[in-house]
Amino acid sequence: MNRALNSVLRIVLVFGLMLSMNLKAQSDAATLKTIYETSLTNGMSYRWLDYLTNTIGGRLSGSTNAELAVQYTKRELEKLGLDKVWLQPVMVPKWVRGEKEMGYFETKGELNKVNICALGGSIATPEGGLKAKVIEVKTYKELVNLGEENIKGKIVFINRSWAQELVNTFQAYGGCAAERYKGASVAAKYGAVGTIVRSLSSRQDDYPHTGSMSYGELPLEERIPSAAISTNDAVKLSEALKIDKDLEFYLKMSCQQFDDVLSYNVIGEITGNTFPNEYIVVGGHLDSWDLGDGAHDDGAGVVQSMDVLRLLKESGIRPKRSIRVVLFMNEENGLRGGRKYAEVAKEKGERHVFALESDAGGFTPRGFSFHCSDLMFSKIEAWEPLFKPYLIHYFEKGGSGADIGPLKNDDIVLAGLRPDSQRYFDHHHAANDTFEYVNKRELELGAATMTSLVFLIDKYGIETITDEKEIKD
Repeated sequence: MNRALNSVLRIVLVFGLMLSMNLKAQSDAATLKTIYETSLTNGMSYRWLDYLTNTIGGRLSGSTNAELAVQYTKRELEKLGLDKVWLQPVMVPKWVRGEKEMGYFETKGELNKVNICALGGSIATPEGGLKAKVIEVKTYKELVNLGEENIKGKIVFINRSWAQELVNTFQAYGGCAAERYKGASVAAKYGAVGTIVRSLSSRQDDYPHTGSMSYGELPLEERIPSAAISTNDAVKLSEALKIDKDLEFYLKMSCQQFDDVLSYNVIGEITGNTFPNEYIVVGGHLDSWDLGDGAHDDGAGVVQSMDVLRLLKESGIRPKRSIRVVLFMNEENGLRGGRKYAEVAKEKGERHVFALESDAGGFTPRGFSFHCSDLMFSKIEAWEPLFKPYLIHYFEKGGSGADIGPLKNDDIVLAGLRPDSQRYFDHHHAANDTFEYVNKRELELGAATMTSLVFLIDKYGIETITDEKEIKD
């Protein structure tokens, strides 16, 4: 009799557990539906981005436009009725491009103008420009084998092609980013007078793509100017060198590096009603390069992150934990904002449990990548069916984002929004990173996707299952 009764009780408990799980799933699905519908019918991200890009424009750290962006986003966050909005001071580098760069090469008496731009952090050429013979390499590491006798007095042309066979465009970008970042510092050690780096882009066009570069510990007097050249012109220059190995290249740049200046991270918070001292962060970087208006990199991430807090409020969700939007300053050429935020959080003893970054453009969202334990990932992965109605299928362990990286510790889960990346590097760091190339619906889908994940993380927490029996069950 007892055995039969126990069996019945066990069945009732299992049925109750299954029913409870099913009701929770239905409740979560309904909440996600509300979030997506609100974003697509009453989103703010596209309107915010319009002002940020078309009225303010490019927002390089230390610039007037960067300061205008700080004040604008702070005002907009205050309008949302958040519990707290504040500015976090941070010192940032100030590099100014100056006049439009000029470049051309001569071969057999013919002058060929090319599209170039200074890399961020480069020194200027002499006032009258720089003219020298060119030596072509595929990677900066090839310079070691060439030695000073083949490099001294020349401009090094680093012509590393994009790996088109790689479907993951961020993997392709990472495969050749070191050429841009380290090329000048290595070439200078062998006596080069300048470097030209093939733009890091997935397509052939006439846009040069800027980006950060570093001289490392190289003394100021030994530094050389470094520029990016468009992919079309990289091909032309390479072909010309096959015909005339003694051709000369002319380069003129007037960029300048100034002393650091004061800027700010912009932060807004909805304080949690159950665990106010546990923090969830969502963010993007407010600064951008100066050639375009920074619509995809990273205006999209900024406005999506702002809209996460608005969508939570509009959907009637009162978070258990404190949700912060952080608009980081100086990701592009220093990561000062991300480091400052993590530094202050550590000083205050704040417990951050989750951070989500959007810094991959405003294209159609495909899912997320996570930096977390296997156990935590298995918990997050169980939410994947909730996202499938919105064609969000990509849940993978991997990277997260540069600005939230300094928060990394054993207790926090870091994540990155992963939109379709095939068009991102057509615009990345170039003059065509502009508002007209952002699709309103895609941007709003991204905001809803981020909000949905933040809602689930807040509702269920990030505690990992450690009991072996519970894992088996």
